[in-house]
Formats: sequence, C-alpha cells, structure tokens
Amino acid sequence: MPVNKRSKYRGSRTCGGGTHKNRRGAGNRGGRGRAGHRDHRFSHYLLSGEIHNGKCGFFNQTSRVQATISIGELDSIAISLVADGKATRDGDAVLIHADQIGIDKILGSGKVTLKMNVTAKSFSAQAKSKIEAMGGQARVI
Repeated sequence: MPVNKRSKYRGSRTCGGGTHKNRRGAGNRGGRGRAGHRDHRFSHYLLSGEIHNGKCGFFNQTSRVQATISIGELDSIAISLVADGKATRDGDAVLIHADQIGIDKILGSGKVTLKMNVTAKSFSAQAKSKIEAMGGQARVI
C-alpha cells in the first residue's frame, strides 16, 4: 500500500482527476487568482476581509485633511490641557496653542464657559464670536 500520493498515482494517466479533459485550463478551479471573489468564492474572501467592489471617482493625491475640534469640546478639555502642561493659565484666562495639540481649525459648535485665548491656523466665524463673547481672544497664526 503506497504511503504518499506521488507513488500511489505512479503510472496512472489522470492521477485521480477523472477524465483527461477535467483538468484543462482554469475553469475547473473556478478561475485564476481572485476570480469569483464576489460570487462563488464570496465566503472565503468575506472571512479574510478582502472583498473589493471596484473603484469610484477620483482620489486627490495632494489633498490634506484639516484636523478640527469644536469650541465646546476644547472648552471641556481645557482644564485637563492645563494639568498636562499643553496649555497655560494667565489670570482667569486659559492660553491654548492649537498647533501644540495637533489641531488646525477651531469650529463653532458647543458652549463656551471659560475665558480662553486660543491661537490656531484658522477659526470658523461662530467659534471666533463665541470666544470673544466670553472675553477671550482668537488669534490666527
């Protein structure tokens, strides 16, 4: 009794593959490469997370997404920024440099409860008015 398939099928014309027509081309294995990854091999590619549904539109290679934060969120973390040393106190005002915490733009949603002097690359009009309404300053770098 042979131990491995190589010697088991020695002398056989089709080596257990049925008729000699069965193993021609890629049709008997469902296509080449990723063929059928959305059809007959769907579950295999779904489990490995490699489902690809084509391309759509253009992708700008040189675009840069701005890191933003809302003024309400900045107000809520201002005390912890002072405690961490990423912001400083100047009397009753909190001095925050947005570029030191990785923020490019300050947006206007949320409530402002602290007097803040914020320095950033840009501000929305609503954020600027909310900061100045509490007696703070919004400085653009």
